[in-house]
Amino acid sequence: MDVIEAMKTTGTCRYFRPDPVPDEVLLTAFEAARFAPQGGNRQPVRWVVVRDKDRKRQLQEWYLGPWKAYLDGIGAGDIAVGALPKTVADADHFAEHLHEVPAIVVLCAELDGLHPTDADLGRLSVVGGGSIYPTAQNFCLALRAQGVASALTTLLCHSEPQVKELLGIPDGVITAAHIAVGYPERGFPAKLSRRPVEEIVFDERYGTPFNA
Repeated sequence: MDVIEAMKTTGTCRYFRPDPVPDEVLLTAFEAARFAPQGGNRQPVRWVVVRDKDRKRQLQEWYLGPWKAYLDGIGAGDIAVGALPKTVADADHFAEHLHEVPAIVVLCAELDGLHPTDADLGRLSVVGGGSIYPTAQNFCLALRAQGVASALTTLLCHSEPQVKELLGIPDGVITAAHIAVGYPERGFPAKLSRRPVEEIVFDERYGTPFNA
């Protein structure tokens, strides 16, 4: 499908059909994903595909802890979110049924392959993710092109030591995200809702509107 159309319709799926995703579909997506840009072409990304029901159930249990805490924070007014109540309810359904998703793909990265140039700035370091998350987006887009939906989450990173032990992930390798993969129960959105370009793109200086 057209790449721009794929970008505009690859949303976070919260409702999945139970149908398994064929190996060849996953392999096609992994094949495309590896061509994402990454610092120095170090190719640090590794993947673990989890389809065993017991492992998925364990991942879901670890996911529920931080999710329910987050949900309680929203309810108490301690966490402000721009999401609509339906969006929050859909996310709760996703959490309660994560173990039923056909596959949970764990996105990993070798630490030696990352080069975070912002580590000394006295703020949250994010640059290392530049060699990880474009690959994840390529993977999700490649799935979308084959009619398969996805949902990328980072909540399970709270339980990284347990996840690494469960899946045999070695030292020197981190978990960066977990991607639920399956056929969508409710189809794909016609177009995602996002802020207009004039609110997020500036000309020469931050805050100066970009007028093409």
